Amino acid sequence: MGKIVVTGGCGYIGSHTAVDLIENGYDVISIDSNIRSKASILEGVKSITGKEVKNYQVDLTDYEATKAVFEAHPDIEGVIHFAALKSVGESVEKPLLYHRNNNESLVNILRCIRDYNVPNFIFSSSCTVYGNPEKLPVTEKTPMGTAESAYGRTKQIAEFIIQDFARANTANNSVILRYFNPAGAHPTALIGEAPLFRAVNLVPVITDTASGKRDKMMVFGDDYDTRDGSCLRDYIYIMDLANAHVKALQFLEKNNNETNCEVFNLGNGSGTTVLEAVYAFEKVTGIKLNYEIGPRRPGDVVKIYADNKKAVEKLDWQSKGTIEDIMKTAWDWEQNRKNYSYGE
Repeated sequence: MGKIVVTGGCGYIGSHTAVDLIENGYDVISIDSNIRSKASILEGVKSITGKEVKNYQVDLTDYEATKAVFEAHPDIEGVIHFAALKSVGESVEKPLLYHRNNNESLVNILRCIRDYNVPNFIFSSSCTVYGNPEKLPVTEKTPMGTAESAYGRTKQIAEFIIQDFARANTANNSVILRYFNPAGAHPTALIGEAPLFRAVNLVPVITDTASGKRDKMMVFGDDYDTRDGSCLRDYIYIMDLANAHVKALQFLEKNNNETNCEVFNLGNGSGTTVLEAVYAFEKVTGIKLNYEIGPRRPGDVVKIYADNKKAVEKLDWQSKGTIEDIMKTAWDWEQNRKNYSYGE
């Protein structure tokens, strides 16, 4: 099996994907600047797999430093590109930081893929490219909407960059994976979501509240057009998401792609409201959460969930984890992570 570069390999999705790659026989190296992560999370990857993953602490906006990694590894057969800044709120306040970091790093990676003849490229995109969709479920043919943040805009621009690259470089194959809401942790509780700053995603906010890191959590709005009035999202279990990257890589390796740039939605195919997620956590843990209903939050998409049939059929992939699996593994990780130095 080939050598795969995972950019952002010390991050949440990158570290879980590294585990799945190793378990499927791939040799993994990481490139991560560690400005929003800790290289020590790779200790957890080693504990799970028995394999050490080397991390190159490189800022991908530095082309020469990025190129040096490819020079050192002439046998790279694929790149999975996660590395990006991803805080929606911060991106609204600092749009130029996000556009420079996220898309300049992408351009540098694509230059290396072209110049070092790396055949396969997997890109971490987002359902934010759809904006606030008019019809549900969202399919790959759903038009891009107005981005709600600079972060979402960087993902839209990135997809256009990759499509332009694919047209000009027909020897290189790309898959764009549009994630919905990754959540949960590895079942060993040795790796999981470990934000370096105050959590903003729902599941770590829930576990922070349950563990006492925050006094209470806020549910933003209970008067939306959903089952219970709270916003609805498509939560996908992190290990299912990680496995989709391996499936996408194998899809390209087997030449099953019809074009050299394919797009897939990655979600569980149904939606869970914020309140349903709260109740699922309370059910699997027996812990009553301290939460309040607050006003609507500006910029929130009301409801979105994926049509994942294309990924199921063409990638031979399945979304298996339930919202209960997500909550159980996230809580196990939250309880266990205090025993480890990484991620704190």
